[in-house]
Amino acid sequence: MRPLRIPVLGAVLSLAATAFIGPAVAVASETETAAEILREGAQLGVDNGYPGVIGLVRDGTDTEYVQAGLGDRFTRVPADPQARFRIGSNTKAFIATVLLQLEAEDRLSLDDTLDTWLPDVFARSGHDGSTITVRQLLNHTSGLPEYLNDPRVLASYAANLNPYRKWEPRKLVEIALRQGATGAPGERHSYSNTNYLLAGMVIEAVTGNPPHVEVRQRIISPLGLHDTSFPTDPRPQGEWLRGYFRIGGFLRDVTVSNVDITGSAGAMVSTLDDLATFERALLSGELLPEPQLAALKDTVPLTEDGSAGAGLGVFLTPTPCGPVWQHSGALLGYTTLWLTSDDGDKQVVVAANEYHLVGGGPGEQHIARAAVEAYCAL
Repeated sequence: MRPLRIPVLGAVLSLAATAFIGPAVAVASETETAAEILREGAQLGVDNGYPGVIGLVRDGTDTEYVQAGLGDRFTRVPADPQARFRIGSNTKAFIATVLLQLEAEDRLSLDDTLDTWLPDVFARSGHDGSTITVRQLLNHTSGLPEYLNDPRVLASYAANLNPYRKWEPRKLVEIALRQGATGAPGERHSYSNTNYLLAGMVIEAVTGNPPHVEVRQRIISPLGLHDTSFPTDPRPQGEWLRGYFRIGGFLRDVTVSNVDITGSAGAMVSTLDDLATFERALLSGELLPEPQLAALKDTVPLTEDGSAGAGLGVFLTPTPCGPVWQHSGALLGYTTLWLTSDDGDKQVVVAANEYHLVGGGPGEQHIARAAVEAYCAL
């Protein structure tokens, strides 16, 4: 049996990027358009177990949408490319952007230690907040353990028996800190959702506002992302893809799920269009001054040859047509992936309305491969 894919909220595709988003991926026929390639991949995803898959390909101002399967298994409504869905760890790019903006405003430094802003969090924890920086949170080199590795937290989230249960970020961090470090600060990359719970806590310490307020004021409203939100209510609003969770062969509707337990590590909601708009604005420099954009794109290596790397809330991954910026999200009910060129001009976004806690299956791999091939066809 394959191990539990922790982080549940995390960049599952990012962590395994070179397994199927690397040079070994076969390039599609030159006669197929990007949309055709992605549409075929979406259908293969549905044929291999996903209820529904939606996608977007964008080249400059030209946008095409694809869909396959169902957005609601009960009503048999087709998957709608305009529908909202939970984006999981794609939330992390929004959180990193807010912190980079705060640095540009001289309100903090990426090299501030956590004890500077969260002086009481690490007391008597066995971890030293004076040696961990904000930058190390954002590129996952802090060495901090994963809060979702705690069996009680994971069971509460996966069972989804009480979507309205309140979880405080600090309590989840305290639970994480009962575990040992995964390495010394700055030693190596080790993906942990705990990093972004702490990043959200730093935002609140600096601004006096919870992270969802700063994300809305600094990113969502200025960019006109009308279908994007950082919800505090587990109930969906508006037109949604219903989300499903498969474990042990059983498929369960988990559209209503806990947002406190995911928080600034993965609670946001968006659409294909809004995600593409945000990614383009971020990577093209619309949201960040040049020094902060350079910091975002400054990567720590994930492979021996340095071809894959972790930036601040984003990942750099090799493809047959060159490096691409990307992130993925996986949480109860949803799996998402975006790919964007360095200037934000060429983009692919894809979402499926199911998540497997144990194993991924061929559907996930078909979608990821199709996303890369579609990107390379743009």
